[in-house]
Amino acid sequence: MDPNYANYGSYSTSGNVSPEAAGAAFAIFGGIMLFMLVIFLVFYIYFAVCLMKMAHKTNTPNAWFAWIPILNCILMLQIAKKPIWWIILLLIPLVNIIMMIIVWMAIAKELGKPEWLGVLMIIPVANIIIPGYLAFSNSNPAPPAQPTATV
Repeated sequence: MDPNYANYGSYSTSGNVSPEAAGAAFAIFGGIMLFMLVIFLVFYIYFAVCLMKMAHKTNTPNAWFAWIPILNCILMLQIAKKPIWWIILLLIPLVNIIMMIIVWMAIAKELGKPEWLGVLMIIPVANIIIPGYLAFSNSNPAPPAQPTATV
């Protein structure tokens, strides 16, 4: 049996860090995490409001899906008029980047905006501005496709 076995469960401090300094570091870390949580919530609410507004503009049902994490991707597919099974493609790494560009291009098209706005969604600052632009700008949503009569 190890002679230092009694010390294995000990929580005594080792080194030169005092408990006060460790507590201060923990408090600073907690403050930073709280700040990051608030920033995340602000962006999440902004994106959900923008997505909801886009759903209202395109007369897409269930605009409240914008507030629920996986359902907001389904709502984006509905706004873009893409098949719901594409949600599976959004779960595959690297494929999801290409798919989101395609979906955002279709959303821009549905809102009567140029499709290249979807490509801008991969640029870090633009991906904050573009949803607000699509949601709150005056746009003429694309009219629904008229069925053609076949003779």
